[in-house]
Amino acid sequence: MNDIKRLLAAAAAVTLVGAATSCDSGKTSESSIEEITYATQPATKDASDIRGQEIVWLADYDLRAADGTRPTALALFEDVYGAKVNFVRTEPDELYETLDSMVLSGDEVDMFPYEEGAVPDGVARQRFDSLDPYRDSLGLDEEGLWDDMKSVISTLAYDGGLYVVPYDVSDPQVLIYSRNIISEQELGDDPYQLYLDGKWDWDAFMQLMEAYAAKDSKNYGVCGDLGRGLLLSTGSSVVNYGSSGFVNNIADPKLEKAGQLMEEIVSKKLYCTEWKGSFPADKTSLFFAGGSWALAASNAGNPNSGLMAVPFPKAPDESEYHIGCDLEAKMLVKNSTKGAAVATYIRCERTAAASEEYKKAAKELALAEEERADGRRNPFVTEEQYDAIESYKAMFRANPAIDIAYGMGSRMYGSGGYSYETRGVMDNLTAAILSGEAGSWSELRDDWSEVIDAEVANFN
Repeated sequence: MNDIKRLLAAAAAVTLVGAATSCDSGKTSESSIEEITYATQPATKDASDIRGQEIVWLADYDLRAADGTRPTALALFEDVYGAKVNFVRTEPDELYETLDSMVLSGDEVDMFPYEEGAVPDGVARQRFDSLDPYRDSLGLDEEGLWDDMKSVISTLAYDGGLYVVPYDVSDPQVLIYSRNIISEQELGDDPYQLYLDGKWDWDAFMQLMEAYAAKDSKNYGVCGDLGRGLLLSTGSSVVNYGSSGFVNNIADPKLEKAGQLMEEIVSKKLYCTEWKGSFPADKTSLFFAGGSWALAASNAGNPNSGLMAVPFPKAPDESEYHIGCDLEAKMLVKNSTKGAAVATYIRCERTAAASEEYKKAAKELALAEEERADGRRNPFVTEEQYDAIESYKAMFRANPAIDIAYGMGSRMYGSGGYSYETRGVMDNLTAAILSGEAGSWSELRDDWSEVIDAEVANFN
């Protein structure tokens, strides 16, 4: 334990930049292979000593930074546990194809990036193994190590096992806005203060957007990725999963209310369909909807605008806020003989993420405000913004907003040709209303409920 504490203190500040720049991928594409059969191999029993072992990490990004700097977790894995990681690179859109090809050819693959399609689709395709046999290597029962992640982990349990054990969460889905605009235009109360007071709901959201749109015909209320955050803000999900298996929940009245809110936003011309990568510098939208990853770039592009980020509002009759987050995790590849080593690496990631040294270094890096030679600012966040985002992540950990439908394969969550007929159900339930392809939530529900039923039956 002393070795681990010493390494954390020494490595956190030095290696955090490497971790941030090398581990920002993990978004994967669906493989064209519909079925895959893996040769049966004996599973490795849990073992505390993995010294000398090398795990094969297949991904589109290296765990090390471009300059060779090791992130804290990798330093722990190598220096404390005496194991190594062999990186095998593949292209982002070829991840699953490469995985299937390597396994079928008898090449070793042990660890793979997590993405939403891993559970249940990846497990059903026999791509990944359960981490349950390696609880000791993960340290799951170690007091204090995983405490604030246990609700998230249990929510993702599938088919009686833990196939994904997230060691952290990131990028909560938020609404970014300018306090200066709200104040100068006399639109109403600050959304963040409304949130702190428990009054940030759909009604308050609509009132602010309508007031801003009324100021100028060029103004919109919101742009960006609005639909998913609104659905998750209900605390409900399109597909439920429990002891009885998968259940189509599309008829839930809570989801219908969110769909009707999207209809109202579109009918009042409050949604800007032009894609923006961050809060628009031209100030044509009052809110930008998206992951908190956009906050730093928004600050850099909107200096002195008083930007802030607030969770998606709750329904007026709801007592709790619900917010979606990305999950930070690694998958154990099916029939790997290095299960204990992969689990130990995941434990190293958790040890780093939970350490105060790492948290301090992460905050210092995020708050670093530097000016480039051309006078532009590097992306950064303010301390208030950073602390708010951390509180949203804590809210998610305590009450995860996760819809298993996003992990049920390309028919449920895939882009296809990105049209109403070809894109996945989950995107259609939001994009089709916001883009005007569908007129109402009830129309979408009727069009796609049979597809959801079929996919639910398939996985059950």
